[in-house]
Amino acid sequence: MVNVGILGATGMVGQRFIQLLAEHPKFEITALTASKRSAGKRYEDAVTWHLDTKIPDVVKDTLVVDTDPNEVKDVDIVFSALPSDTAALVEPKFAQSCIVASNASAMRMEPDVPLVIPEVNPEHLDLIEIQQKNRGWDGFIVTNPNCSTIALTITLKPLYDQFNIKRVYVSTMQAVSGAGYNGVPSMAIVDNLVPFIGEEEDKMESETLQLLGDIDEGVVTPASFGVSASCHRVSVLDGHTEAVFIEFEDKFEVDDVKKSFSKFQGLPQKLGLFSAPQKPIVIREEDDRPQPRMDRNEDKGMAVVVGRVRKDPVFDKNLKYILVGHNTIRGAAGASILNAELINEIM
Repeated sequence: MVNVGILGATGMVGQRFIQLLAEHPKFEITALTASKRSAGKRYEDAVTWHLDTKIPDVVKDTLVVDTDPNEVKDVDIVFSALPSDTAALVEPKFAQSCIVASNASAMRMEPDVPLVIPEVNPEHLDLIEIQQKNRGWDGFIVTNPNCSTIALTITLKPLYDQFNIKRVYVSTMQAVSGAGYNGVPSMAIVDNLVPFIGEEEDKMESETLQLLGDIDEGVVTPASFGVSASCHRVSVLDGHTEAVFIEFEDKFEVDDVKKSFSKFQGLPQKLGLFSAPQKPIVIREEDDRPQPRMDRNEDKGMAVVVGRVRKDPVFDKNLKYILVGHNTIRGAAGASILNAELINEIM
């Protein structure tokens, strides 16, 4: 078994990490960290549990420690669910001696830190050796992208490989869990829609191109098509919905697009990794699907569900579709775990 720790274990994403790792066949939770006010408490006493499953028995009596490498002993991998400002200070300290699989945004766009979706760009893990050399670390940091970016990019990957993409426009309808339990006051979101999420649009527009970029001699050259995003918070608990519009260089057939989606698999599927969905992209043919409440948990929340795949009736080189992805599973904790599984398998 591989000993793992969770940084920021009492928050929403930290709780997802615990839920997903509690019965993992290869990873064993041996350390949980949180703020100083939680340190020294049993996890069950330190956390306000928000998920709809019970706190796993394996962590109830675990003593929470301060988020400090000196307090976290004998771990091979730490999963970071830290706020970005804290992660920027803490993650490099842990990376001096162990693997950091981070869901935080702090290090994502560093030139020597891999930003990875295992089905999309596993070759970017080649940056690890450069990172260790540059920074003098025995460990390293690998990041996963923003929750809305992950769902979008998984669906773009098979199309990018087969067609010439000119522009991508995406409009998101994002669940409140993406902001954390205290992130959006109920009076702000009930009977309402908030048409702004701080830094979200910039992340989607930059991270998507980084993920689909080519790596050569340790340098990632981002993909060259345009991405324009508009991001909105809606009154949904879990599951981000995105309306995607793609302008291709050439005409296309919808059946070819659907075949690209349905046949798509990546390295995690070929390796049979524990958290990998059997089909990363699942197509629904109903007129009114996908819907977050009905489709977010597809393949334990690790698949992206696509529907309403169609040509634009006005512009014959434009494709339109709707996607739903579980933002705290595939878009957060599950993404980091899948990154760690891939690293553990191939390195």
